Order: sequence, then C-alpha cells, then structure tokens
Amino acid sequence: MTIIEQKQIKEKYYSEALRYMDNAKETLQKAGKDGSLYLDVKYVKTACGTAYNAVLIAMDCMFLIKGISAPKRRKSIEYYRNNASKVDRKSMDLLNSAYNVLHLDGYYDGIKAVKVIQSGFDSAYEIIEKIKPDSV
Repeated sequence: MTIIEQKQIKEKYYSEALRYMDNAKETLQKAGKDGSLYLDVKYVKTACGTAYNAVLIAMDCMFLIKGISAPKRRKSIEYYRNNASKVDRKSMDLLNSAYNVLHLDGYYDGIKAVKVIQSGFDSAYEIIEKIKPDSV
C-alpha cells in the first residue's frame, strides 16, 4: 500500500469516526445532567453505543493500513483485541478501556456516572487520534 493510499484511507476513516463521535456527544447532551450523573439512561446508552462504533471504525483503519484482514463473519471483541496487540500495546489498552466503559458499562449496563462515561469518550478520542491524517 502506498503512502498516498494510506493517507486516503486515514482521511476517510478519520472523518467517519469523528462524525460518529460528534453524534455521540450530541446524543449525550440530550441525557441531561444532575451533578455527577446523567438523567436519561436511554440517551447515555445510545451515545455510548455510537462512540464505541467510532472506536471500531478507527481500529478497522489501523488494521487495514497494517494489512490485517477482516474475518469473513462478524467481527468480535477477540478479533479486535488480538489484532490491536499487533498494532501496539497502547492501542490494545485503549481498546479495552473503550470496550469496558462504552460498550459494557455504558451501552449494556446503562451506567450514568458522568466521569466514567467521559473516560470512555477520552479513550475513544485517543484511539481516533492515532489515525489522524497528517494534513488534518
């Protein structure tokens, strides 16, 4: 893969991941806050699911650039963990954090703690930053 092709892939995936994060932030604002807790769990769950999908988009970009092929069937967290470890240790740690906070705690369990959800969003942004094209 040429450098130009890598740049084009990064631009495409980066803008898509950011679009998802913008949507997630917008949805999270609809949840409302009361001190250290969000008020409406429906919006928290939706925002966390959207942010987690942004993480997966960024991870897919990293894998594509590294020449790691996608499975023929649905991708699992094991697929992402195994391949993130091939990229670098920090990517794997950030993926685990995003998975635990955004997918499990936020999306499935509906945790409403603002600081916890924010830590998941921070992990998501760190992962997305790794695919930021040089020209952006």
